[in-house]
Amino acid sequence: MKPNFIDCNRKTAYLLPPSLEDWLPSGHLARFVIDIVEELDLRSLKESYGGRGSSAYNPVMLTALLFYGYATGVFSSRKLERSTYDSVAFRYIAANSHPDHDTIASFRRRFLPELEKLFVQILEIAGRMGVLKLGSVSLDGTKIKANASKHKALSYAHALKLEEQLKAEVSELLKQAEAADQTDIPDGMSIPEELSRREERLKAIAEAKAEIECRAHLRHAAEQEAYEKKMTELAHKEQETDRKPKGSAPKPPAPGPTGKDQVNLTDSESRIMPAPSGFEQAYNAQAAVDASSMLIVAEHVSQNPNDKQELKPVLDSIVVLPETLGAVDTLLADSGYFSEANVKGCEEKEITPYIAPGREGHNQPLFERFSEPPPIADDADCVTRMKHRLKTIAGRAVYARRKCTAEPVFGIIKSVMGFRSFLLRGCQAVRGEWKLVCIAWNLKRLHVLHG
Repeated sequence: MKPNFIDCNRKTAYLLPPSLEDWLPSGHLARFVIDIVEELDLRSLKESYGGRGSSAYNPVMLTALLFYGYATGVFSSRKLERSTYDSVAFRYIAANSHPDHDTIASFRRRFLPELEKLFVQILEIAGRMGVLKLGSVSLDGTKIKANASKHKALSYAHALKLEEQLKAEVSELLKQAEAADQTDIPDGMSIPEELSRREERLKAIAEAKAEIECRAHLRHAAEQEAYEKKMTELAHKEQETDRKPKGSAPKPPAPGPTGKDQVNLTDSESRIMPAPSGFEQAYNAQAAVDASSMLIVAEHVSQNPNDKQELKPVLDSIVVLPETLGAVDTLLADSGYFSEANVKGCEEKEITPYIAPGREGHNQPLFERFSEPPPIADDADCVTRMKHRLKTIAGRAVYARRKCTAEPVFGIIKSVMGFRSFLLRGCQAVRGEWKLVCIAWNLKRLHVLHG
């Protein structure tokens, strides 16, 4: 029997003009992104165009193009441009137009500061859709690689050594230039080019040294303040007890940079940070995730390698969210965020903290898991109250939700959306790009919740 195949003639002409509306199914993510973007207030973007020169691409379309690109793992402006030719969904968003990569890159760079307003507007849309009502949030952080290699980091000791070597080479080249008529110069050597190259490197090293010295000055100021506070506490304690405290006295911090202090020549604002794969040139990206909807409600990027200082910025962001979204009453975080100041900060904002004071071992005894702790004194401090809360059966159940909120969000952002490294450089640009990633995640999540 002769096989019966569906005709596959690619040269068949359309009998009627094709419509963009027929290109995608009704529930496609690209359609959803366009619907959300059309609800956003983008007047500030539109009004920034002067109306002179040739016609510009509509900022509504470019915003939707960026949002959908980050939601589907297409981050590069060149790949976004290519996708407007190769991908049906991108062609649909761009209305069959093809903005070039320079246009996309400059639009992203120019309007990164505007993304903060759009982030909150999307949360308000989620509230109107009935899928977001703030209550319990889970805070976590992850290290995202900077757009710089850790091998481009220059230590202060090596900078001094390299500076001395280059200055000696410049001096030798100048001597050879003065005696160029009397001596033979090696073939292929151009003294002006060699001098220019070394002068540029000396300039870069001088800038790196200045950055390291500035950081060392700020660090010394913070350490000196902590040292003076500690000495005041010890003196006060000695006066109360009329006895000298045991142990050796704290040493005053040494001023100036150490030989191991370093700066990255590609992205000087990034930092060497511990990561699962070892030490990486990275930034510390933070996100507070709503426990019920798994939407990111607050985010920021930090240069600090640990998380102790990252809770306060999140609290400041949470309390200024629109009242229509409700109020956060519970915050979950792992032991990396634990400190007395952080516990007090939560209670001052009328938020109940569930911050692990330390790591607990696995496979606890059965009866220990189902037993209540003894009561505590009524005048117990905030840390004691929180530790007691975490030992109760109800408290353990609340804290157990932490692992299934923020951690899956980071896993999907890195493994499914494919965002493992920033494209932009510098703190301000990186913060805008992380906000763009969080908006993309929220749109993907809203699409699922709405569906």
